[in-house]
Amino acid sequence: MAAPKPEEISHPPMDQLQGLEYCIDSNPSWGEAIALGFQHYILALGTAVMIPTFLVPLMGGTDNDKVRVVQTLLFVEGVNTLLQTLFGTRLPTVIGGSWAFVVPIISIIHDSSLTRIDDPHLASIRFLSTMRAIQGALIVASSVQIILGYSQLWAIFSRFFSPLGMVPVISLVGFGLFDRGFPVVGRCVEIGIPMLILFVAFSQYLKSFQTRQLPILERFALLISITVIWAYAHLLTASGAYKHRPEVTQINCRTDRANLISSAPWIKIPYPLQWGAPTFDAGHAFGMMAAVLVSLIESTGAFKAASRLASATPPPAHVLSRGIGWQGIGILLDGLFGTVTGSTVSVENVGLIGTTRVGSRRVIQISAGFMIFFSILGKFGALFASIPFTIFAAAYCVFFGLVASVGLSFLQFTNMNSLRNLFITGVSMFLGLSIPGYFREYTAASHHGPAHTKAEWFNDFLNTIFSSSPTVALIVAVFLDNTLDYKDSALDRGMPWWAKFRAFKGDSRNEEFYTLPFNLQRFFPPS
Repeated sequence: MAAPKPEEISHPPMDQLQGLEYCIDSNPSWGEAIALGFQHYILALGTAVMIPTFLVPLMGGTDNDKVRVVQTLLFVEGVNTLLQTLFGTRLPTVIGGSWAFVVPIISIIHDSSLTRIDDPHLASIRFLSTMRAIQGALIVASSVQIILGYSQLWAIFSRFFSPLGMVPVISLVGFGLFDRGFPVVGRCVEIGIPMLILFVAFSQYLKSFQTRQLPILERFALLISITVIWAYAHLLTASGAYKHRPEVTQINCRTDRANLISSAPWIKIPYPLQWGAPTFDAGHAFGMMAAVLVSLIESTGAFKAASRLASATPPPAHVLSRGIGWQGIGILLDGLFGTVTGSTVSVENVGLIGTTRVGSRRVIQISAGFMIFFSILGKFGALFASIPFTIFAAAYCVFFGLVASVGLSFLQFTNMNSLRNLFITGVSMFLGLSIPGYFREYTAASHHGPAHTKAEWFNDFLNTIFSSSPTVALIVAVFLDNTLDYKDSALDRGMPWWAKFRAFKGDSRNEEFYTLPFNLQRFFPPS
């Protein structure tokens, strides 16, 4: 077969993604930045409401407890996002609640010492006791990321990464969340499908529509789509369309089932130890450490995706490690305030950067301000938090897919005509989806994970690690990439291109993207 002519392949590999309107240090006008920050805040609400809505009732909590947890989670998310964008990686990433912590948290909820409190009159005591146990486990487990980050151990370990090894990890940060997409949309298709179609139409097909030279439909597609579909869902609810429908349909479709607005206080400032003194248990803490490791790996993939979507260079090893250290501080704050879960990089907000083409750090910092502001003004925050989950899930179908495709874009720096590379990419991606799928299905059928011994901490550790797609992909890909014909394959793996980004001074552009503010670089020089 004849080889293609040079002019037929006219897309050489590029360090930075092209077509962005604003990168990290370039900012839109203040009005546009505030509107974009509010859009990021609205998107972050999905996970911030979903996790407490799932966990708080299992803990014996009331609607009032759920509202307080949502407020606390949003408040700490705002603080963590500011810390990460100012002193961490400095990438435009929202730090949100993580689903990775659900397995060890459910194990704590079902702990025999807590389930003994089954008297309905003692439900509040059970909720507080469970919350304090979760807080204690988070506080202890946060030390894993703090130590790995600030000691630069994660930077040393990242030397085993290559563009080829990172492809499955970054891709499965998006692909691994497929069950949060259309399966949730399917619970209320009359809202979910129109939301998906409308968002794609505004952000892609009508993106050239401009008002005063501003591509308003592309830039604010999410905000406009959510407003239209939320109003449509409210009309369906008010007209009695769901009056005689099953309970599951009503929960996913109605706009009046969140029970947040009536339960929310007008003003409430979350504060550390608001639920009481945390309690500490070695077994709980050990299980939670697995979730902290998963969060670390997921965030590593998300940071690399964010750097590409914000048109930055890949974060140098010490910057990545610094970001992980600050994320560890974030999980410590989660434990002190009582957010019911730990922190990780919000994948959906990384995806939103790609559809708006705005990677400005200032926009994300403004969104953090909205999180803090509306978490204190409870009634207003609860109004936005009552948006049905199905609307968010429809947007996730786009955002998670976009982040996954960013991972695939790293293949351009590798030789995909190599059977070795094809083997590593295919096997790690397949196992990264297949093994967690098995763990989830087994858990759903048996009400416990495949690891089911008398040692609960051991079960939690294995079930958490192997339920995470990016974690399984990293274990498989990095092992295969560093053991399979690795001596003669540096060029095929993309290492010559990758090596210059490992050190801060390896590329002059790093200074623009990752230098610490307030002249702190003098006191904390890049290693």
